[in-house]
Amino acid sequence: MSTATQIGNEKDEAIPASMKAAVYHGLNDVRLETVPVPEIGRGEVLIRVASCGICGTDLKKISTGSHSAPRIFGHETAGVIAAAGDGVTKFQVGDRVLAFHHIPCQECYYCRHKVFAQCPTYKKVGVTAGYEPSGGGFSEYVRVMDWIVDRGGVVKLPDHVSYDLATFVEPVNTCQKAIETMALKSGETVLVIGQGAIGMILAFLAQRAGATVITSDLFPQRLTIGESLGLKNGIDANQTDVVAHMRDLTEGRGADASILAVPVNGLIRTAMDAVRPGGRVMLFAHTQRTEAKFDPSAVCMDEKTLLGSYSASVDLQKDSVDFVFSREMDLEKLISHRFPLEQAVEALQLAARPQPDSLKIMIEPRMAWEGQAK
Repeated sequence: MSTATQIGNEKDEAIPASMKAAVYHGLNDVRLETVPVPEIGRGEVLIRVASCGICGTDLKKISTGSHSAPRIFGHETAGVIAAAGDGVTKFQVGDRVLAFHHIPCQECYYCRHKVFAQCPTYKKVGVTAGYEPSGGGFSEYVRVMDWIVDRGGVVKLPDHVSYDLATFVEPVNTCQKAIETMALKSGETVLVIGQGAIGMILAFLAQRAGATVITSDLFPQRLTIGESLGLKNGIDANQTDVVAHMRDLTEGRGADASILAVPVNGLIRTAMDAVRPGGRVMLFAHTQRTEAKFDPSAVCMDEKTLLGSYSASVDLQKDSVDFVFSREMDLEKLISHRFPLEQAVEALQLAARPQPDSLKIMIEPRMAWEGQAK
């Protein structure tokens, strides 16, 4: 790998041998450490990380100790190309980019059936900061592997798109996939339970599809933020019986569909009870294998459909990029906290214990660049 490169609009500078990273060592054990900068091979690129969003799946892996250690998590990554391997023609040093960490093969049984998240190649993470591939955005540099670079997993950023905004492309894609799976029709009534950043994106997209959207959350502060984004029908779940309210709004029937955007098993029953016979229920946030109780007769006798949606769809990649880059939704309003990489452990702790004023939490290694430039 070349030892010198031009990064962004800054002067030529050497890629260091080591870097800071938030390293996972097992159950609830993440430490800020110095690790080697990953080397790249043919067809690969090295990205100097500017911003990385914290995702609920990162938190799940840390809180359950489900993955072998050491690893470096973080997959909502945007930054600058710091080096490009032999054979890379689509990108050059200095390009501002975002990187998807999963890209399917497009040829296997699951890809042919458009179930991309179950493709064996898709399940292989293609972005790493070293150790085992796990995303790696909670670090100063990440290596993006050849099939991600070659198959459209790296996207250039227009000048008007900030690094923070770009990190929303992957989570928006996952939300668009869920909305598409639900096949919402104009005029339907949809309940979205949970108004964290993802819940607000799901609600916005459902409303964009023509649905009348009702949102609910335990934190009224979040409903206020949602209202500023055009989500006018919020329910304070501390004060209102959500199921009864939905029936009152729909002549006793219930919503046409509901989306559960928080991983709380006890709310599955609420999401199902809130929809009418023949309605649909989308589980979006249940990424941890567990057991849950619900009334199966609601599926059989009441003909309610229980749906799930996980991860992103390559078919929606252009749509998600266009949606984010167009600023149709003021996604940066969802960012409540920004932390430098040196405070990554504190950032993860806050994200794991949501507060009324915490929504999307960003880890931003670029804060160190900006400090150096001053």
